[in-house]
Amino acid sequence: MSERLEKDALYFLPLGGVNEIGMNLNLYGYGDCWIMIDLGTSFADEGMPGVDLVAPDVTWIAGRREKLLGIVLTHAHEDHLGAVSHVWNELQVPVWATGFAASVLRRKLAEKNMQDEVPVHVYRPGDTIELGPFTIRSMSITHSTPESQALAIETPRGVILHTGDWKLDPRPMLGPETEIETLRSYGDRGVLALVCDSTNVFSPGSSGSEGEVRDSLMQVLQGRPGRIAVTTFSSNLARLETLTAVAQHLDRHVCLIGRSLHRFIAAAQENGYLQSIPNLVDEREAGYLPPNKILYICTGCQGEPRGAMSRIAFGSHPSVVLEPGDLTVFSSKIIPGNERALFRVHNELVSRGIDVITEKDAFVHVSGHPSRDELAEMYRLARPQIAIPVHGEPRHLVEHARFAQSLQVPHGIVPRNGDLIRLSPGLPEVIEQVPAGRLAIDGEELVAVQGGALAQRRKLAFNGAASISIVVDREGELLADPKVGLHGVVNVEPEDVADEISAAIAEAFEGLRPGPQREDSNLEQTAIRTLRARLRGLTGRKPPVQVHITRLP
Repeated sequence: MSERLEKDALYFLPLGGVNEIGMNLNLYGYGDCWIMIDLGTSFADEGMPGVDLVAPDVTWIAGRREKLLGIVLTHAHEDHLGAVSHVWNELQVPVWATGFAASVLRRKLAEKNMQDEVPVHVYRPGDTIELGPFTIRSMSITHSTPESQALAIETPRGVILHTGDWKLDPRPMLGPETEIETLRSYGDRGVLALVCDSTNVFSPGSSGSEGEVRDSLMQVLQGRPGRIAVTTFSSNLARLETLTAVAQHLDRHVCLIGRSLHRFIAAAQENGYLQSIPNLVDEREAGYLPPNKILYICTGCQGEPRGAMSRIAFGSHPSVVLEPGDLTVFSSKIIPGNERALFRVHNELVSRGIDVITEKDAFVHVSGHPSRDELAEMYRLARPQIAIPVHGEPRHLVEHARFAQSLQVPHGIVPRNGDLIRLSPGLPEVIEQVPAGRLAIDGEELVAVQGGALAQRRKLAFNGAASISIVVDREGELLADPKVGLHGVVNVEPEDVADEISAAIAEAFEGLRPGPQREDSNLEQTAIRTLRARLRGLTGRKPPVQVHITRLP
């Protein structure tokens, strides 16, 4: 532990979820003890070939895991609990979650045969969790998934309100409304810091209600003659419940497409939600129904290549086929960074004569995060001394801090991942930067984003690859022409270029003297230099090269 940490000071340390949207990981420290709030994943970007998700690097807190008292999860979204199954072995501490979040987490743990290793404790909305010097009181807050919780973290240095993801929905479709009076009561008692969602800080007004989306979807989908396929986040149970109600109103059967949908609905039903989905049919049977009698609910709302909607768009789904005149609805927000993948799916659908409706075209989505009016109301209720914006890119965090200042919050601080912030005593300040970063979830492994296999894949993606096979005798004389393979390197006929490079390598070998110059290491370097010299004039590329040398008697 750093010598700069004071035993009676209160600290906040984000290792994920600031300067980005997703991959939330928040640490609070006091008296040599730490608690973790949320441990989530985020989408990988195009610079990580073959990788769908990333997780936060927990090296810093893992090195102090005897001081980490536990992990408390605010809700069941992947960006808040998705990394538990990937990094828990480095932490090995108990986890607290509401019933629904615990059901989702246990399924993820079971996929990695960890269900008997991780102690998962269920807390109910309103429960209090005692962890060392921290008393954590949960309270219901509306979001797009049930049992979302804000946390009041009581410490000897004051109360921190950690909102998690939230909005003020006057007409939620699942679960209770936000506990306004509980929030107000904490404001009356005094709140040291409000750690608050920044996602929609640029959006004026309020975020709207799920009930309003239901009414709008009824109108948008009414009278459509063909098949309807709607994609949204699997964890957005409020939207799933809305879509099943809309399908029933339109006299359509419901078909769920995507494994994660079935997983989330099973978890929901374990906890008393979505107990009955009217007219549910299996995807293998849905194709036999008349087009105007089916509504597909699909995964892949962010254009994920393996998501159901992407596979449907490109004609690779084994059960679902859409035709000209059918309708697809993207009932979700476009997460920054996913635009290219998503527009590729949109364009493919449109080119096939399939209609596409997004949140830009009609009122088919409402955010689960607060707009400016809701943020202002939260600050009026909590009246904190310190505003700490999280869950946003840098522009969101800076604007949130300015907005809080305009609401007369005395102090604000814009964090970065890895900023160790002392909240009390004294004015809030960053006292140290600790290691923070992201790891790629590559199959069953966590790998460095900047090195190793991913660096090789990036090089292959941009430069292609080359191979050279050489057969020589004991003295290093060629017994056959070198075989050259070029993969994604040249735009002209690769066989012609390969033959030219083969001849050049053979010519270069003729100039080598007997002895050390004809040892394997020198033959390899001569072949690589010759290949790259020839490619430099053709493409300017410098691909990785594999050389195979075989010596025969």
